[in-house]
Amino acid sequence: MITSLSQLDLNKSYTYADYLLWQFEERVELIKGKILQMAAPSRAHQQVTTNLILAIGNALRHSPCKVYPAPFDVRLPHFSQKKNKDIVTVVQPDICVICDPAKLDDRGCIGAPDIVIEILSPGNSRREMKDKFSIYEESGVLEYWILSLSQKAIQVFRLNEQGKYYGTQPFVEGDNLTTPVLPGINILLSDVFVD
Repeated sequence: MITSLSQLDLNKSYTYADYLLWQFEERVELIKGKILQMAAPSRAHQQVTTNLILAIGNALRHSPCKVYPAPFDVRLPHFSQKKNKDIVTVVQPDICVICDPAKLDDRGCIGAPDIVIEILSPGNSRREMKDKFSIYEESGVLEYWILSLSQKAIQVFRLNEQGKYYGTQPFVEGDNLTTPVLPGINILLSDVFVD
């Protein structure tokens, strides 16, 4: 039984089947089989997460779409690989929106959420901007929102018909954020960045 992260070889590759056996408290993600430790979020990070969850959740009350904050496992299998031993990418986005109930089970989500929101922190910017960008794009996440606390802005990347992300003009404090993925949603960013 693995009860401490120190018992694992961080240079080795792991699967979701391995991940399910780990009994330690540290939060980790698997990115293409490699373990990545997650830092504890700051208070500002948690406040913005709460504000966004409330805004999105209220807008989705009568919708089949559901919003989930971390910790919430999102398993991103390649193609038809749905067995735990074959899945090598398990992420915990800060927030995700899932509109297909067939993707939800007791352990979280299997397959691409419709929207993934990651909030940049000093220790995770490279991972969010590069590594996860590629993974979310490859997996078919329709929109990937990267939120900057320091700039009070959200950069939205949308998947085009060729399966590649293109960026929109950044949404900044005072703007209303809308999305074709969730028609009717209208998030006032001044309410998101309020402390």
